[in-house]
Amino acid sequence: MPITKQTIAIIGAGGSMGSAIAKHVAGGNYRLLLFDQDYSKLPKLTEEIDQEYPNTDVKAMDCAHGCGWEADIIIMAVPHDQEQEIAEKIKDVATQKTVVSIANPVDENSDELTTKPDTSAAEKLQQWLPHSNVVKAFNTTFAADFDQPVIDGQKFDSFIAGNDEQALETVTEMVETVGFNPIKIDNLVFSRTLERMQFLLMKIIRRNDYQWLAGWKILRS
Repeated sequence: MPITKQTIAIIGAGGSMGSAIAKHVAGGNYRLLLFDQDYSKLPKLTEEIDQEYPNTDVKAMDCAHGCGWEADIIIMAVPHDQEQEIAEKIKDVATQKTVVSIANPVDENSDELTTKPDTSAAEKLQQWLPHSNVVKAFNTTFAADFDQPVIDGQKFDSFIAGNDEQALETVTEMVETVGFNPIKIDNLVFSRTLERMQFLLMKIIRRNDYQWLAGWKILRS
């Protein structure tokens, strides 16, 4: 955990994944800035965080640009089809910052992927934010997993892919804070695999009615 408190902006904090990340990363050495297009979702979320972690510095924001400007780390907790619009708003304040892509690029009914096989949502975000360090993370975990990151004594693995080593380390610390086991992959191109892994898991969950409490685990001797 870094000694200097870092500021995390969560864009889309009112959604299920955004709020789950916010509630659990609040236990670390971070200042939190929360933004959502529906600002009405944020007061309750900040109140819940204040109650669980009274010493956490958490603030609701009404502007994505301002939220990104104050942050060291920006988490894009929005669907893939909204990322380009948000990227345009924060592009000038995201230079050299770590930007986390959690999106799984699926259609409205989660029946098909919306990206071509030779790219990924994270790689698209890197194109839209060429001067940022984009990292793929948290896309292989569901919101329910944050409340129960351990099943049968095993922590869920949380995969992290990116090209910048310092950005990978930064996100690894967040993953450890929320309770998952981080698995680093030193190339953003593998975000294609991670997004397709989670698309497969969505199909498995629906077929077997796992109630969205499921994840990936690498078993080794």
